[in-house]
Amino acid sequence: MIKRRRSLLILSGNSPKSMQDAPVFGPDVVLFDLEERVVPQEKDSARHLVKEALSFLDYSKTEVMVRINPLDTEDGQKDMDSIPRVKPGALVIPKANHEVIKQVDSILTTIENEEGFPQGGIELIPVLETALGIETINTLIETSPRVTGVWLNAEGLMDEFGSKRTKEGDELRYVRGRVGIACRAAGIHAIDTCFADSNDNEGLEKDALTAKRMGFTGKLALDGRQIDTLNAIF
Repeated sequence: MIKRRRSLLILSGNSPKSMQDAPVFGPDVVLFDLEERVVPQEKDSARHLVKEALSFLDYSKTEVMVRINPLDTEDGQKDMDSIPRVKPGALVIPKANHEVIKQVDSILTTIENEEGFPQGGIELIPVLETALGIETINTLIETSPRVTGVWLNAEGLMDEFGSKRTKEGDELRYVRGRVGIACRAAGIHAIDTCFADSNDNEGLEKDALTAKRMGFTGKLALDGRQIDTLNAIF
């Protein structure tokens, strides 16, 4: 049975109240972020908090994903040694490429053996946020059967281009088209970038409808108020 990933509510990994309240909004996925939303001096405490949340809070009706830090950092290595041991539904991998996904897959296999978890049970969601990631998306998707979706992070991509996103999103037409087609052909989820203005529901609806027409199956939410719109559209 294919999971529903219409709405993915992203939350800072160091916010205990958000972790408790997140399921109330009805997202298909709660995504705890250990990367961008956590400052360096709070990485260790956030990692511990997310691990405790997955161990003790009831997310039985909501899939939980965790965005780890880049694997080539000390925090990324700590994330990989710790977070999989509490069995999140999926790990979200920043700046993903073929070699990174191979390495993560190997680490997960070892941990699943050590913990007695089913092999392949922890899925992977690579983040597409570089030009190279977009251009090699097919290779990336085929790297591991754990890859069950990708997330287009337009903010990261625009940073690489030295540019800014617009509400209209014209700069994303090619990228969205490429990602949507590749994911549809592979039978995996295509998760669209967030809509940054949480007070503009009309803009959110328009942006989400555009993404859906281009093959996306869900979208990041920055605010619980965006969830109902995303669930209705996707």
